[in-house]
Amino acid sequence: MQIRKAVDKFMEILLIVAMSTLVLDVLWQVASRYLLRSPSPFTDELAGFLLIWVGLLGAAWGTGTKLHLAIDLLPGKLKPSKRKYLDMVINILVGTFALTVFVIGGIWLVYTRFYLGQISAALQIPLGYVYLVLPITGIFVIYYSISNTLISFAK
Repeated sequence: MQIRKAVDKFMEILLIVAMSTLVLDVLWQVASRYLLRSPSPFTDELAGFLLIWVGLLGAAWGTGTKLHLAIDLLPGKLKPSKRKYLDMVINILVGTFALTVFVIGGIWLVYTRFYLGQISAALQIPLGYVYLVLPITGIFVIYYSISNTLISFAK
C-alpha cells in the first residue's frame, strides 16, 4: 500500500509538472506570436511532445485511479463477489494490451528511432526520447492493473 501511495504521488507530480510546462509553453507561443510579432521556433513542437506525454501518462494515472472511461452495464448487474473476477479479467486484458503494445511495441519504436538517428526538427533532440513515454506508460499501466486486482481481492 505504501508503494501504491508513492507511485500515485510520483505520477501526480509528474503530470502537474508536464501540464504546467505545457501551459507555459503555449502561453509563450501565443505571446511571442501576437505580442512580440516574432513566433518562437520551438514552442509548437514542444507543445506537441508534451501533449503526447501528458495524454499517455494521464491515461496510465486514470487506469490507477479508475477514472478512465468504462461501460459499466455488466459490473452493475453482478454480485460483488463475482465483480471481483470480472475486474481481474479486465485488468489482465488491460495489462496484456499494455505489455504488448506499450512496452514491447514502445521499446521497438524507441530503439528504431535511436538506431535511425531521427532528430526532431525544431528542438534537435533524438525522437527516441519523445517515444520513451510509450514503454514508461506501459509499465505504469501494468503496475496499476496488478495493484487494482490485488486491492479488489483484499476487500
